[in-house]
Amino acid sequence: MRQFNVPEQYQSPLVSAIKQERKAADKMKKDYDPTHLKMGKLEILLARHFGFCYGVENAIEIAFNAVFENKGKNIYLLSEMIHNPGVNKDLSDLGVRFIMDTKGKMLIDWDAITADDIVIIPAFGTTLELEDLLINKGINPTRYETTCPFVEKVWNRAEKIGKDGYTIVIHGKPGHEETRATFSHSNAHTPTVVVKDIEQAQHLAKYIKKELPVEQFFIDFKGLYSANFNPIEHLQRIGVVNQTTMLASETQAIAEYLKTEITGFYSVTGNAIQERFADTRDTLCYATNDNQTAVSTMLESQADLALVIGGYNSSNTSHLVELCELKLPTYFIKDEHCITNDGSLIHFDLHSATEQQTAGIFEPGKSYKVMITSGASCPDALVERVMLRLSMILGESNNFEAIKMKYISLR
Repeated sequence: MRQFNVPEQYQSPLVSAIKQERKAADKMKKDYDPTHLKMGKLEILLARHFGFCYGVENAIEIAFNAVFENKGKNIYLLSEMIHNPGVNKDLSDLGVRFIMDTKGKMLIDWDAITADDIVIIPAFGTTLELEDLLINKGINPTRYETTCPFVEKVWNRAEKIGKDGYTIVIHGKPGHEETRATFSHSNAHTPTVVVKDIEQAQHLAKYIKKELPVEQFFIDFKGLYSANFNPIEHLQRIGVVNQTTMLASETQAIAEYLKTEITGFYSVTGNAIQERFADTRDTLCYATNDNQTAVSTMLESQADLALVIGGYNSSNTSHLVELCELKLPTYFIKDEHCITNDGSLIHFDLHSATEQQTAGIFEPGKSYKVMITSGASCPDALVERVMLRLSMILGESNNFEAIKMKYISLR
């Protein structure tokens, strides 16, 4: 796989050494057990796979190249390049301005942007409508496009099966940039509808089986379907694709459920199944799947708590949190500063969507076993800083440095 030029501030000698050692010992990626780092009274279970994925490293390289190749020009990002506040701040500090927020709210008027300006497409991709807008302004949207190749793979698959006469069902968060982009690309070729979870997919199945009146569909799925969508006509042949950062297991569960419902309703079996349901399993993102599988395997071990590191608005990170919460106390933190001097944790609660502070998590002198992972948009350097901060709070910084030197010496 291609190596990218990632800025030094995002790299970690320790994490790189750990990843390289694991990769050398497991070239086929069959071992998902965590790495155990023993530091006196602190033991860290570090997930087998975490951090920057191919798509994120590609996006970072392109974005920083855009900055350094266009000094003196106005440089814009359509929205956050990735869902990591540190990376977005670094770009902002270099003069990059954001045209929209993550929900699509305008921060800069389009009239202020000219053909002489540089516009970077974020890793989530963008809609065909926004691409056309840029082209009409004289801006080439592909010059600095950082769209993840695995997102584009979903678009290409949706286009193919759409042209084959299937309606696309997108498993994704309706307000997420990637889902909006995938909806736009899919809608250009075939009727499209979005479901956010298995419950909404189960409700959609009632329309597939014609158990609910058509008029109710437009109320229940308001804002989630393409123009001129006809539930009676367009839910006879379907294929499921996903926002690549969703839980892979949930996407698969939705696809299997809808496959069972539609083939059962039309009484088809064997090779005839593909006439009603398109096989789209090859669109699942490898990094999302690897990170989630690594967490699931890590959770087979015992620990006192889990720390999941990443931007609070990161979809793939939030799903790692959800997995960990099923097993043990879990804290979603954005950086090392969330671990306070008194052993409290500042963390994001997914259920209330608020940042909270919980006291008494870590006490000097006590032993702790802590699971650590991070989202696909989280730099390895940040993971190292969290581990260092934790060791300092518990008086084990010397042991941390000893482990760091041990791994680096093996490179």
